[in-house]
Amino acid sequence: MNKIESILNEKVISSASIGGGCIADSRKIVTASGKEFFLKSGNTGNRMFHCEANGLKELAKAQCIRIPEVIAAENDFLLLEYIPQGMRSKYFFEEFGQNFARMHRFHSDKFGFFEDNYIGATPQPNIPDRYEERDWTAFYFNKRLLYQYRLAEKNGYVTSRMKNSFSKLESKIGSILEGSEEAPSLLHGDLWSGNYICDENGKVVLIDPAVYYGHREADLAMTKLFGGFSAAFYESYNREYPLPAGWEYRENIYKLYHVMNHLNLFGTGYLSEAEQMLEYCQIKN
Repeated sequence: MNKIESILNEKVISSASIGGGCIADSRKIVTASGKEFFLKSGNTGNRMFHCEANGLKELAKAQCIRIPEVIAAENDFLLLEYIPQGMRSKYFFEEFGQNFARMHRFHSDKFGFFEDNYIGATPQPNIPDRYEERDWTAFYFNKRLLYQYRLAEKNGYVTSRMKNSFSKLESKIGSILEGSEEAPSLLHGDLWSGNYICDENGKVVLIDPAVYYGHREADLAMTKLFGGFSAAFYESYNREYPLPAGWEYRENIYKLYHVMNHLNLFGTGYLSEAEQMLEYCQIKN
């Protein structure tokens, strides 16, 4: 806590645990002057907190959705502004969907990000090879699906069924993603119900990102894996920034990345789902 007090230039007088994820300890701290801060800490042994801080700063550039201000980041902690949680406003999801669409209009001239980061506790490669900078299909296959597949091989999770399906996917991915070409959008990267909160004014706040620039359909697909988003969210999003035709078909290939990540993080409980999704995302209705 001495380092935190040095950064804030005042004494911390209280520290209370806040429920959160399994990777880090989360606490609300209060200083002698009454200021409140959010502190995540842990011996991650990597740049995870630095990457999270950089992701939050990148999301804030779009100026569309409230993002916690980064105070400081070190290898063993991340210090943010503390945002009190409140009740959702009547039009919470309508506003969320509209502003999320506006965030996706914040573009880059190439796919990826200036640094690799993390999706949960899994490393997420973001630095594109030269040919991947403007080729979403190549970037998504190599930096997302192939990376997870090789990690699953290393972990001993790849069955003959998965191997055969993945080989077929590699030959089909160009046609699966055909027609969805767009400029690289700013993506949260890991948006599910646990990675947003409602602030004291009833508005959404985005937290715990895995930021990169990619296809916005990938962000939306993740929101459908674990629930937590109403129909109003998607309706509002599409009014603001309509999706290209065929997004329903492509949705499963974007879900696949996160299911494979859960397989690698949590084990064979996700194996059957990963195998089924590998096959299903190749079937065009």
